[in-house]
Amino acid sequence: MPTLKQIQAQKQKLAPKQVLQAKLLQLNTVNLEQAILKELEQNPIIEQVEPEDFEDKSMAEEILDEVDAPIEDVYTDEASYYIDQEKKDLPLPDRSSFIEKVIERLKDSGLTEIEQEIAEEILWNTNDRGYLDTDLVLIADRFELEEEEIEPILSVVQRMEPKGLASRDLKECLTIQLEDVPESLSYLIITKYFDDFMHKRYNKIKKKLKCTDEHLHKAVDKISILNPRPGEGYADYFQTVIPDLIIREDGDDWLITTNDGGIPELRISRLYAQGIKDGEYRGKAKTFVRKNIDSGNWFIEAVKQRRLTMVSVMRAIIKYQPEWFGGDMNHLRPLKLQDIAEEIGMDISTVSRSTRGKFVDTPYGVYELKYYFTDAIDLGDGRVLGTFVIKRELQNIINSENKQSPLSDDMIVEKLKDKGYKLARRTVAKYRDKLGIPVARLRKEI
Repeated sequence: MPTLKQIQAQKQKLAPKQVLQAKLLQLNTVNLEQAILKELEQNPIIEQVEPEDFEDKSMAEEILDEVDAPIEDVYTDEASYYIDQEKKDLPLPDRSSFIEKVIERLKDSGLTEIEQEIAEEILWNTNDRGYLDTDLVLIADRFELEEEEIEPILSVVQRMEPKGLASRDLKECLTIQLEDVPESLSYLIITKYFDDFMHKRYNKIKKKLKCTDEHLHKAVDKISILNPRPGEGYADYFQTVIPDLIIREDGDDWLITTNDGGIPELRISRLYAQGIKDGEYRGKAKTFVRKNIDSGNWFIEAVKQRRLTMVSVMRAIIKYQPEWFGGDMNHLRPLKLQDIAEEIGMDISTVSRSTRGKFVDTPYGVYELKYYFTDAIDLGDGRVLGTFVIKRELQNIINSENKQSPLSDDMIVEKLKDKGYKLARRTVAKYRDKLGIPVARLRKEI
Protein backbone atom coordinates (compact mmCIF):
# COMPACT_ATOMS: atom_id res chain seq x y z
CA MET A 1 0.00 0.00 0.00
CA PRO A 2 1.43 3.39 -0.98
CA THR A 3 2.50 5.56 1.92
CA LEU A 4 2.61 9.31 2.21
CA LYS A 5 5.91 10.92 3.14
CA GLN A 6 6.41 14.41 4.45
CA ILE A 7 9.61 15.94 3.14
CA GLN A 8 10.97 19.10 4.70
CA ALA A 9 13.04 21.28 2.44
CA GLN A 10 14.50 24.75 2.62
CA LYS A 11 13.93 27.10 -0.27
CA GLN A 12 15.79 30.38 -0.49
CA LYS A 13 13.63 33.33 -1.41
CA LEU A 14 14.97 36.60 -2.68
CA ALA A 15 13.72 39.79 -1.07
CA PRO A 16 12.27 42.50 -3.37
CA LYS A 17 15.47 44.48 -2.85
CA GLN A 18 17.56 41.52 -4.04
CA VAL A 19 15.25 40.97 -7.00
CA LEU A 20 15.80 44.59 -8.04
CA GLN A 21 19.58 44.26 -7.70
CA ALA A 22 19.54 41.10 -9.81
CA LYS A 23 17.36 42.75 -12.44
CA LEU A 24 19.60 45.81 -12.82
CA LEU A 25 22.78 43.73 -12.76
CA GLN A 26 21.77 41.79 -15.86
CA LEU A 27 21.10 44.98 -17.88
CA ASN A 28 23.72 46.32 -20.25
CA THR A 29 24.65 50.01 -20.21
CA VAL A 30 22.04 51.05 -22.76
CA ASN A 31 19.22 49.23 -20.98
CA LEU A 32 20.38 50.55 -17.60
CA GLU A 33 20.06 54.13 -18.80
CA GLN A 34 16.52 53.44 -19.99
CA ALA A 35 15.64 51.78 -16.67
CA ILE A 36 16.93 54.85 -14.79
CA LEU A 37 14.95 57.25 -16.97
CA LYS A 38 11.85 55.10 -16.41
CA GLU A 39 12.39 55.19 -12.65
CA LEU A 40 12.73 58.99 -12.78
CA GLU A 41 9.35 59.14 -14.51
CA GLN A 42 7.58 56.74 -12.16
CA ASN A 43 8.95 57.79 -8.76
CA PRO A 44 8.32 61.47 -7.90
CA ILE A 45 10.53 61.21 -4.82
CA ILE A 46 13.80 60.76 -6.70
CA GLU A 47 15.49 63.39 -8.81
CA GLN A 48 18.48 63.72 -11.06
CA VAL A 49 21.66 65.14 -9.62
CA GLU A 50 22.69 68.06 -11.77
CA PRO A 51 26.41 68.33 -12.66
CA GLU A 52 26.77 71.65 -10.85
CA ASP A 53 25.62 69.99 -7.63
CA PHE A 54 28.86 68.08 -7.49
CA GLU A 55 30.77 71.32 -7.20
CA ASP A 56 29.68 71.34 -3.59
CA LYS A 57 32.11 68.90 -1.96
CA SER A 58 29.89 68.21 1.00
CA MET A 59 27.07 67.35 -1.40
CA ALA A 60 29.24 64.84 -3.29
CA GLU A 61 30.40 63.22 -0.05
CA GLU A 62 26.80 62.88 1.13
CA ILE A 63 25.84 61.06 -2.06
CA LEU A 64 28.86 58.79 -1.87
CA ASP A 65 28.00 57.88 1.70
CA GLU A 66 25.10 55.85 0.31
CA VAL A 67 27.54 53.53 -1.47
CA ASP A 68 28.58 50.48 0.50
CA ALA A 69 32.26 51.12 -0.16
CA PRO A 70 35.01 53.58 0.85
CA ILE A 71 35.15 56.85 -1.10
CA GLU A 72 38.62 56.02 -2.38
CA ASP A 73 37.31 52.78 -3.88
CA VAL A 74 34.53 54.54 -5.72
CA TYR A 75 36.83 57.05 -7.33
CA THR A 76 39.80 54.74 -8.09
CA ASP A 77 39.89 50.98 -8.51
CA GLU A 78 36.14 50.55 -8.06
CA ALA A 79 35.33 53.66 -10.07
CA SER A 80 31.92 54.12 -11.60
CA TYR A 81 32.59 57.40 -13.36
CA TYR A 82 34.11 57.58 -16.79
CA ILE A 83 36.42 60.28 -18.07
CA ASP A 84 34.34 62.83 -20.00
CA GLN A 85 36.88 63.23 -22.77
CA GLU A 86 37.03 59.50 -23.49
CA LYS A 87 33.25 59.15 -23.15
CA LYS A 88 32.68 61.52 -26.06
CA ASP A 89 34.45 59.15 -28.43
CA LEU A 90 32.13 56.22 -27.69
CA PRO A 91 29.28 55.48 -30.08
CA LEU A 92 25.66 55.69 -29.00
CA PRO A 93 22.87 53.39 -30.15
CA ASP A 94 20.37 54.76 -32.63
CA ARG A 95 17.59 52.27 -31.97
CA SER A 96 15.96 50.37 -29.12
CA SER A 97 17.05 46.84 -28.48
CA PHE A 98 15.28 43.78 -29.72
CA ILE A 99 14.18 42.74 -26.25
CA GLU A 100 12.81 46.16 -25.44
CA LYS A 101 10.67 46.06 -28.55
CA VAL A 102 9.23 42.73 -27.41
CA ILE A 103 8.65 44.13 -23.92
CA GLU A 104 6.78 47.06 -25.43
CA ARG A 105 4.39 44.60 -27.07
CA LEU A 106 3.71 42.98 -23.70
CA LYS A 107 1.36 45.88 -22.93
CA ASP A 108 -1.13 44.40 -25.38
CA SER A 109 -0.77 40.83 -24.12
CA GLY A 110 -3.45 41.01 -21.42
CA LEU A 111 -0.99 40.24 -18.62
CA THR A 112 -1.33 41.87 -15.21
CA GLU A 113 1.37 44.23 -13.92
CA ILE A 114 3.15 41.52 -11.93
CA GLU A 115 2.80 39.05 -14.82
CA GLN A 116 4.39 41.60 -17.15
CA GLU A 117 7.26 41.99 -14.70
CA ILE A 118 7.80 38.23 -14.70
CA ALA A 119 7.59 38.18 -18.51
CA GLU A 120 10.28 40.87 -18.67
CA GLU A 121 12.48 38.81 -16.37
CA ILE A 122 12.04 35.84 -18.71
CA LEU A 123 12.96 37.96 -21.73
CA TRP A 124 16.08 39.39 -20.10
CA ASN A 125 17.20 35.83 -19.42
CA THR A 126 17.22 34.79 -23.06
CA ASN A 127 20.51 34.39 -24.91
CA ASP A 128 21.50 35.89 -28.26
CA ARG A 129 19.81 32.98 -30.08
CA GLY A 130 16.56 33.74 -28.29
CA TYR A 131 16.50 30.68 -25.99
CA LEU A 132 15.81 30.80 -22.26
CA ASP A 133 19.25 30.86 -20.68
CA THR A 134 18.32 29.94 -17.10
CA ASP A 135 16.11 27.45 -15.31
CA LEU A 136 12.52 28.64 -15.06
CA VAL A 137 12.47 27.66 -11.38
CA LEU A 138 15.14 30.29 -10.63
CA ILE A 139 12.97 33.01 -12.12
CA ALA A 140 10.01 31.70 -10.13
CA ASP A 141 12.06 31.86 -6.93
CA ARG A 142 12.82 35.53 -7.47
CA PHE A 143 9.10 36.25 -7.32
CA GLU A 144 8.41 33.73 -4.53
CA LEU A 145 6.33 31.59 -6.85
CA GLU A 146 6.36 27.99 -7.97
CA GLU A 147 7.57 27.05 -11.44
CA GLU A 148 4.14 25.88 -12.59
CA GLU A 149 2.68 29.29 -11.64
CA ILE A 150 4.79 31.12 -14.21
CA GLU A 151 4.57 28.48 -16.95
CA PRO A 152 1.48 30.27 -18.45
CA ILE A 153 3.46 33.53 -18.56
CA LEU A 154 6.31 31.80 -20.36
CA SER A 155 3.76 30.41 -22.80
CA VAL A 156 2.50 33.93 -23.58
CA VAL A 157 6.05 35.18 -24.20
CA GLN A 158 6.83 32.23 -26.46
CA ARG A 159 3.80 32.93 -28.65
CA MET A 160 4.56 36.59 -29.23
CA GLU A 161 6.46 37.66 -32.32
CA PRO A 162 8.94 36.23 -33.05
CA LYS A 163 7.26 32.93 -32.16
CA GLY A 164 9.43 30.54 -30.21
CA LEU A 165 11.31 33.26 -28.31
CA ALA A 166 12.33 32.10 -24.80
CA SER A 167 11.98 28.43 -25.77
CA ARG A 168 13.98 25.98 -23.70
CA ASP A 169 15.17 23.90 -26.62
CA LEU A 170 14.92 23.59 -30.39
CA LYS A 171 12.04 21.11 -30.30
CA GLU A 172 9.91 23.47 -28.22
CA CYS A 173 10.84 26.39 -30.50
CA LEU A 174 9.77 24.60 -33.69
CA THR A 175 6.65 23.08 -32.07
CA ILE A 176 5.37 26.52 -31.11
CA GLN A 177 5.80 27.74 -34.68
CA LEU A 178 3.81 24.78 -36.02
CA GLU A 179 1.09 24.44 -33.39
CA ASP A 180 -1.49 26.42 -35.40
CA VAL A 181 -1.75 23.40 -37.71
CA PRO A 182 -1.55 20.45 -35.28
CA GLU A 183 -2.91 18.06 -37.90
CA SER A 184 -0.07 18.81 -40.33
CA LEU A 185 2.64 16.31 -41.16
CA SER A 186 5.30 18.84 -40.16
CA TYR A 187 3.83 19.16 -36.66
CA LEU A 188 3.70 15.37 -36.21
CA ILE A 189 7.32 14.99 -37.32
CA ILE A 190 8.58 17.56 -34.77
CA THR A 191 6.40 16.47 -31.86
CA LYS A 192 6.64 12.69 -32.29
CA TYR A 193 9.74 11.97 -34.34
CA PHE A 194 12.05 14.88 -33.59
CA ASP A 195 15.14 12.73 -32.98
CA ASP A 196 14.66 10.92 -36.28
CA PHE A 197 14.23 14.26 -38.03
CA MET A 198 17.43 15.71 -36.52
CA HIS A 199 19.40 12.67 -37.63
CA LYS A 200 17.77 12.72 -41.09
CA ARG A 201 16.30 9.26 -40.67
CA TYR A 202 13.64 10.03 -43.25
CA ASN A 203 12.93 6.43 -44.20
CA LYS A 204 11.98 5.68 -40.59
CA ILE A 205 9.72 8.73 -40.46
CA LYS A 206 8.04 7.78 -43.74
CA LYS A 207 7.45 4.24 -42.51
CA LYS A 208 6.05 5.34 -39.13
CA LEU A 209 3.76 8.01 -40.60
CA LYS A 210 2.89 5.96 -43.68
CA CYS A 211 3.32 8.94 -45.97
CA THR A 212 4.62 9.32 -49.51
CA ASP A 213 8.00 10.74 -50.50
CA GLU A 214 6.24 13.80 -51.88
CA HIS A 215 4.33 14.52 -48.67
CA LEU A 216 7.45 13.98 -46.56
CA HIS A 217 9.46 16.30 -48.81
CA LYS A 218 6.85 19.06 -48.46
CA ALA A 219 6.71 18.62 -44.67
CA VAL A 220 10.50 18.83 -44.34
CA ASP A 221 10.57 21.89 -46.60
CA LYS A 222 8.03 23.59 -44.32
CA ILE A 223 10.14 22.82 -41.25
CA SER A 224 13.26 24.11 -42.98
CA ILE A 225 11.80 27.62 -43.35
CA LEU A 226 11.01 27.91 -39.62
CA ASN A 227 13.16 30.14 -37.47
CA PRO A 228 15.44 28.04 -35.22
CA ARG A 229 16.99 31.16 -33.70
CA PRO A 230 14.20 33.62 -32.85
CA GLY A 231 16.64 35.94 -31.10
CA GLU A 232 18.82 36.63 -34.11
CA GLY A 233 17.33 40.11 -34.33
CA TYR A 234 19.42 41.20 -31.35
CA ALA A 235 22.37 42.35 -33.36
CA ASP A 236 20.28 44.02 -36.03
CA TYR A 237 19.08 46.72 -33.71
CA PHE A 238 22.52 48.17 -33.05
CA GLN A 239 24.98 49.69 -35.42
CA THR A 240 27.79 49.13 -32.95
CA VAL A 241 28.52 47.54 -29.58
CA ILE A 242 28.40 49.81 -26.54
CA PRO A 243 30.99 48.63 -23.97
CA ASP A 244 29.78 48.27 -20.40
CA LEU A 245 33.27 48.38 -18.91
CA ILE A 246 36.47 50.16 -19.89
CA ILE A 247 39.90 49.02 -18.75
CA ARG A 248 43.17 50.87 -19.22
CA GLU A 249 46.68 50.15 -18.05
CA ASP A 250 47.68 52.15 -14.98
CA GLY A 251 51.34 51.40 -14.38
CA ASP A 252 51.55 47.81 -13.17
CA ASP A 253 47.81 47.70 -12.50
CA TRP A 254 44.58 48.15 -14.45
CA LEU A 255 42.10 51.00 -14.05
CA ILE A 256 38.59 49.60 -14.40
CA THR A 257 35.59 51.85 -14.93
CA THR A 258 31.96 51.27 -15.81
CA ASN A 259 30.87 53.09 -18.93
CA ASP A 260 27.94 54.94 -17.40
CA GLY A 261 29.35 58.41 -16.84
CA GLY A 262 26.63 59.85 -19.09
CA ILE A 263 23.80 58.12 -17.22
CA PRO A 264 21.82 60.34 -14.81
CA GLU A 265 22.93 60.17 -11.18
CA LEU A 266 19.97 59.87 -8.83
CA ARG A 267 19.19 61.02 -5.30
CA ILE A 268 16.22 61.24 -2.97
CA SER A 269 14.54 64.63 -3.18
CA ARG A 270 15.69 66.68 -0.20
CA LEU A 271 12.33 68.44 -0.14
CA TYR A 272 10.42 65.20 0.52
CA ALA A 273 13.11 63.79 2.82
CA GLN A 274 13.05 66.94 4.94
CA GLY A 275 9.25 66.90 4.94
CA ILE A 276 9.23 63.38 6.41
CA LYS A 277 11.81 64.44 8.99
CA ASP A 278 9.78 67.50 10.00
CA GLY A 279 6.54 65.54 10.20
CA GLU A 280 4.83 67.52 7.42
CA TYR A 281 3.00 64.49 6.04
CA ARG A 282 0.13 62.57 7.60
CA GLY A 283 -1.93 59.49 6.78
CA LYS A 284 -1.89 58.31 3.16
CA ALA A 285 0.44 61.11 2.10
CA LYS A 286 3.04 59.99 4.62
CA THR A 287 2.65 56.37 3.56
CA PHE A 288 3.03 57.34 -0.11
CA VAL A 289 6.17 59.42 0.47
CA ARG A 290 7.76 56.86 2.79
CA LYS A 291 7.07 54.01 0.33
CA ASN A 292 8.60 55.90 -2.59
CA ILE A 293 11.61 56.98 -0.52
CA ASP A 294 12.29 53.33 0.33
CA SER A 295 11.76 52.30 -3.30
CA GLY A 296 14.05 55.10 -4.50
CA ASN A 297 16.79 54.19 -2.04
CA TRP A 298 16.63 50.57 -3.14
CA PHE A 299 16.95 51.58 -6.77
CA ILE A 300 19.86 53.97 -6.16
CA GLU A 301 21.67 51.38 -4.08
CA ALA A 302 21.06 48.69 -6.73
CA VAL A 303 22.61 50.90 -9.44
CA LYS A 304 25.70 51.54 -7.34
CA GLN A 305 25.97 47.90 -6.30
CA ARG A 306 25.81 46.94 -9.98
CA ARG A 307 28.86 49.12 -10.66
CA LEU A 308 30.88 47.67 -7.81
CA THR A 309 29.95 44.07 -8.71
CA MET A 310 30.85 44.43 -12.39
CA VAL A 311 34.21 45.99 -11.54
CA SER A 312 34.93 43.20 -9.05
CA VAL A 313 34.08 40.56 -11.68
CA MET A 314 36.27 42.27 -14.28
CA ARG A 315 39.21 42.53 -11.89
CA ALA A 316 38.91 38.81 -11.13
CA ILE A 317 38.85 37.99 -14.86
CA ILE A 318 42.06 39.99 -15.35
CA LYS A 319 43.65 38.09 -12.47
CA TYR A 320 42.76 34.71 -14.02
CA GLN A 321 43.88 35.70 -17.56
CA PRO A 322 47.23 37.49 -17.02
CA GLU A 323 48.75 36.31 -20.31
CA TRP A 324 45.90 37.65 -22.43
CA PHE A 325 45.82 41.02 -20.71
CA GLY A 326 49.59 41.08 -20.87
CA GLY A 327 49.32 41.13 -24.66
CA ASP A 328 49.37 37.41 -25.57
CA MET A 329 45.92 37.27 -27.12
CA ASN A 330 46.45 33.69 -28.28
CA HIS A 331 46.48 32.46 -24.70
CA LEU A 332 43.39 31.99 -22.52
CA ARG A 333 43.48 29.87 -19.40
CA PRO A 334 40.59 27.55 -18.56
CA LEU A 335 38.08 29.64 -16.63
CA LYS A 336 34.59 28.99 -15.30
CA LEU A 337 31.95 31.23 -13.75
CA GLN A 338 32.42 29.29 -10.52
CA ASP A 339 36.09 30.35 -10.38
CA ILE A 340 35.14 34.01 -10.47
CA ALA A 341 32.32 33.47 -7.97
CA GLU A 342 34.74 31.93 -5.48
CA GLU A 343 37.34 34.63 -6.09
CA ILE A 344 34.98 37.54 -5.29
CA GLY A 345 32.83 35.70 -2.75
CA MET A 346 29.57 35.97 -4.67
CA ASP A 347 26.97 33.55 -5.95
CA ILE A 348 27.55 32.07 -9.41
CA SER A 349 24.20 33.50 -10.58
CA THR A 350 25.48 36.99 -9.75
CA VAL A 351 28.58 36.42 -11.87
CA SER A 352 26.40 35.08 -14.67
CA ARG A 353 24.25 38.23 -14.66
CA SER A 354 27.36 40.42 -14.56
CA THR A 355 28.82 38.84 -17.68
CA ARG A 356 25.80 37.91 -19.82
CA GLY A 357 25.53 40.27 -22.78
CA LYS A 358 28.22 42.61 -21.38
CA PHE A 359 31.21 43.97 -23.30
CA VAL A 360 34.53 45.44 -22.20
CA ASP A 361 36.64 48.01 -24.03
CA THR A 362 40.28 46.88 -23.70
CA PRO A 363 43.52 48.21 -25.23
CA TYR A 364 43.18 45.31 -27.70
CA GLY A 365 39.60 45.98 -28.78
CA VAL A 366 36.05 45.40 -27.53
CA TYR A 367 35.26 41.89 -26.30
CA GLU A 368 32.24 40.16 -24.81
CA LEU A 369 32.94 39.09 -21.22
CA LYS A 370 31.96 35.49 -21.93
CA TYR A 371 34.92 35.43 -24.35
CA TYR A 372 37.26 35.05 -21.37
CA PHE A 373 35.53 31.91 -20.09
CA THR A 374 36.70 28.64 -21.56
CA ASP A 375 36.56 25.02 -20.47
CA ALA A 376 39.65 22.91 -19.85
CA ILE A 377 40.72 19.99 -22.00
CA ASP A 378 43.27 17.35 -20.97
CA LEU A 379 45.39 16.36 -23.97
CA GLY A 380 46.65 13.25 -22.18
CA ASP A 381 50.30 14.24 -22.42
CA GLY A 382 50.45 16.33 -19.27
CA ARG A 383 49.08 19.45 -20.95
CA VAL A 384 45.79 21.01 -19.89
CA LEU A 385 44.63 23.77 -22.25
CA GLY A 386 41.65 26.02 -22.50
CA THR A 387 39.24 24.87 -25.21
CA PHE A 388 39.70 28.35 -26.68
CA VAL A 389 43.02 27.21 -28.15
CA ILE A 390 41.49 24.10 -29.77
CA LYS A 391 38.51 26.02 -31.14
CA ARG A 392 40.81 28.66 -32.64
CA GLU A 393 42.93 26.03 -34.38
CA LEU A 394 39.83 24.16 -35.57
CA GLN A 395 38.39 27.38 -36.98
CA ASN A 396 41.66 28.15 -38.77
CA ILE A 397 41.76 24.67 -40.33
CA ILE A 398 38.20 24.93 -41.64
CA ASN A 399 38.74 28.49 -42.90
CA SER A 400 41.65 27.31 -45.03
CA GLU A 401 40.03 24.10 -46.38
CA ASN A 402 39.05 23.53 -50.01
CA LYS A 403 35.36 24.50 -50.08
CA GLN A 404 34.72 22.16 -53.02
CA SER A 405 36.06 19.28 -50.94
CA PRO A 406 35.66 20.20 -47.25
CA LEU A 407 37.44 18.25 -44.53
CA SER A 408 35.65 15.50 -42.64
CA ASP A 409 35.94 15.35 -38.85
CA ASP A 410 38.43 12.51 -39.19
CA MET A 411 40.58 14.66 -41.48
CA ILE A 412 40.38 17.56 -38.99
CA VAL A 413 41.54 15.18 -36.25
CA GLU A 414 44.67 14.45 -38.30
CA LYS A 415 45.27 18.14 -38.99
CA LEU A 416 45.05 18.94 -35.28
CA LYS A 417 47.35 16.02 -34.50
CA ASP A 418 49.95 17.51 -36.85
CA LYS A 419 49.74 20.73 -34.80
CA GLY A 420 50.31 18.83 -31.56
CA TYR A 421 46.72 18.41 -30.40
CA LYS A 422 45.66 14.77 -30.13
CA LEU A 423 41.88 14.64 -29.87
CA ALA A 424 39.12 12.11 -30.39
CA ARG A 425 36.81 12.59 -33.39
CA ARG A 426 33.76 13.05 -31.12
CA THR A 427 35.61 15.85 -29.29
CA VAL A 428 36.34 17.60 -32.58
CA ALA A 429 32.70 17.20 -33.61
CA LYS A 430 31.55 18.70 -30.31
CA TYR A 431 33.74 21.80 -30.66
CA ARG A 432 32.77 22.18 -34.32
CA ASP A 433 29.12 22.19 -33.28
CA LYS A 434 29.81 24.76 -30.56
CA LEU A 435 31.39 27.02 -33.16
CA GLY A 436 28.25 26.72 -35.26
CA ILE A 437 30.11 25.00 -38.10
CA PRO A 438 28.09 22.34 -39.99
CA VAL A 439 29.39 18.94 -41.06
CA ALA A 440 31.55 18.64 -44.18
CA ARG A 441 28.75 17.76 -46.63
CA LEU A 442 26.85 20.91 -45.60
CA ARG A 443 29.95 23.10 -46.03
CA LYS A 444 30.51 21.98 -49.63
CA GLU A 445 30.25 24.72 -52.22
CA ILE A 446 29.52 24.21 -55.90
